Amino acid sequence: MSDTIVPGFPTVPYIRKRKDERESVAAAQAFLDGISGRRSVRMFSPDAVPLEAIDLAISAANTSPSGANMQPWKFVVITDPSVKRRIREAAEAEEKENYSGRMPPQWLRALAPLQTDWHKEFLEIAPVLIAVFREDFHEEGGERILHYYVSESVGIACGILLAALNAAGLETLTHTPSPMGFLREILDRPRNEKPFLLVPVGYAAEGCRVPDIIKKTPDQVTIRL
Repeated sequence: MSDTIVPGFPTVPYIRKRKDERESVAAAQAFLDGISGRRSVRMFSPDAVPLEAIDLAISAANTSPSGANMQPWKFVVITDPSVKRRIREAAEAEEKENYSGRMPPQWLRALAPLQTDWHKEFLEIAPVLIAVFREDFHEEGGERILHYYVSESVGIACGILLAALNAAGLETLTHTPSPMGFLREILDRPRNEKPFLLVPVGYAAEGCRVPDIIKKTPDQVTIRL
């Protein structure tokens, strides 16, 4: 039986088992242990991944909070080799422009430790690409309904997506070729959707190496008042 806080808008009871202190800390530690192994991978194996795990990760992302519960996201799962090739070719064309003068020197210096360039072969090698689109509005009964806090909402959903894929034992990369308008054209998405993020997903290739980077410590990013 539902209850109401604001007349005309129903609510339902929120029921969730409360963890005791030890359980809470143990669960937080287990999550940290798992997510600490996550790295952005650019050397993928072509081996197939379980698509059911991809679907479950997207279902997890779909639980994300969003502004006014508009859920302003779409996840396009791409496994077709011909579509992946078109995406790679379009992404490399943009990235070649970026690395050849469109990105300022300061940006290039920041990227240098990551050892990246305009070649994006992983977009073809990774068995799955997930293109995330943001929806700035939708149409209902001929009326345009604006969405709120779209970037924040889609960003949180992407974070949950990456965490869920990591929990499934899959490797990912957050790829943002700029500009990304080609994704809407290649994937034939409607005008209310804009590309937000492209996520290659798969297993790490044998001999995969990643840049030797260091994360900030908790003390460097946490302020307690």
